[in-house]
Amino acid sequence: MASGKKQTQQYARQLLELSLVNGAVSLERVAGVLAHLERNRPVNVLGILRAYHRLVAGAVARGQAVVEHAGSIHDQALADIAAAMSRRYGRPITGSARRNNALLAGLRVRVGDDVYESSVAGQLAQLAAAV
Repeated sequence: MASGKKQTQQYARQLLELSLVNGAVSLERVAGVLAHLERNRPVNVLGILRAYHRLVAGAVARGQAVVEHAGSIHDQALADIAAAMSRRYGRPITGSARRNNALLAGLRVRVGDDVYESSVAGQLAQLAAAV
């Protein structure tokens, strides 16, 4: 059973590689992968689809900077953050804004599993932890 799970993961990783263009998920490529799976149903197609979905979701998250903000954020500031993250990671990063009233002021930027905190709420939490 373990080798079956390992083969499923390897196959899903291969499908993810086929879905990327310049390190970013391509909707056209994903559609092609899904059409291929529909035409040529492999054994354990449901397990493969679950693993593929998880990998694609992770790849999409790594290509997006989610900027949480307390007040308003200008489009140019969002574009500047996305450009800075693109330079930092060496791949295209798009920006999206999400209002978070719990921040009080400042920003929190999430790219994949990485979080960059420059909010008042984050600074207060650090001070509380240090005491």
